[in-house]
Amino acid sequence: MQNLIQIVCATCLAAASAATAQTPVSQPPAGGTPDKMPFDIPYGAAIGLDSAKRLLMLAEAEAKKHDWKMNIAVVDPHGDLLAFERMDGAPFASIAIAQNKARTSARFRRETRVFYNQFETGHTYVQTLDAGLVASPGGFPLVEGGKLVGAIGCSGGTGDQDAAVCKAAADTVR
Repeated sequence: MQNLIQIVCATCLAAASAATAQTPVSQPPAGGTPDKMPFDIPYGAAIGLDSAKRLLMLAEAEAKKHDWKMNIAVVDPHGDLLAFERMDGAPFASIAIAQNKARTSARFRRETRVFYNQFETGHTYVQTLDAGLVASPGGFPLVEGGKLVGAIGCSGGTGDQDAAVCKAAADTVR
């Protein structure tokens, strides 16, 4: 009788294990399904070189107020570099970061802080979206007349310092 009970228990355990192995794993949510496409800013004509240079000057002035040494990049709507400035003493490593922040912001039509926030909340898929994507504050789209005309990216300080400098310049574009 004891052998029969052991056989029945073993059979039940094997059946339960097989059923558990076949149960599909639930998929994590992908952010829901919004009614409207997020960050749907239409593309416009690229910002001009004179305007890009003015934005560099505005960002530099903001950085100088705080004695922050920054690399500042302005790109067109495609993410291609239009103007760049490396302030004296700004970190060499931040040159590419500033340019990639601007490129990320233009190509994805949103502030780079959005990617930072997604990454920080466990959405690590962000790193798979684009090889040059920078998930750090400091990249802002430039929207003029409701259309994306480029983006600005800053790097050299903390993410919040980078964002403050670039936002000061980006906010002047209307």
